[in-house]
Amino acid sequence: MTREVFIAHVEREQEALRGFLLALCCGNKGDADDLAQDTLVKAYLSCAGYQDKGKFRSWLFKIAYHTFLNHKASLRCTESLDEARTLVSSTSADSEFEHQDLYLALRTLPPKERSSITLFYLNGYHIKEIAKITDTSEDAVKKQLSRGRDKLKEKLKL
Repeated sequence: MTREVFIAHVEREQEALRGFLLALCCGNKGDADDLAQDTLVKAYLSCAGYQDKGKFRSWLFKIAYHTFLNHKASLRCTESLDEARTLVSSTSADSEFEHQDLYLALRTLPPKERSSITLFYLNGYHIKEIAKITDTSEDAVKKQLSRGRDKLKEKLKL
């Protein structure tokens, strides 16, 4: 892939990437921006291995997912929404953000459940695609979605 083609792909997918990472980082824009930058650098450095089959977004999200998992600050789970609110109020998260309650609830989920929920509900990926992005089986993704939904229902009192 040439540099120009890579830039064109990134320009088309940058907003979706940032949205995905913002959800994974539970609304913490600073962490999401840092991870997006790390993801794009990693993608550029490995773009020679990308085979253009129309799945650039999935390939980029897979890199972003693994970058997120390696980013220890993003992995901090909290037990309750109150604990999440306390943590968020001491960080740079935007308390006026439209989906703050959802992000607070997502913060209580383990990273793999958080990723599956985010990819499925916020990004519209199918279970098979999520399994490829997260390097897990389809059954594991289904379990993560089920557990994540149950936990979110409880936390959000739906």
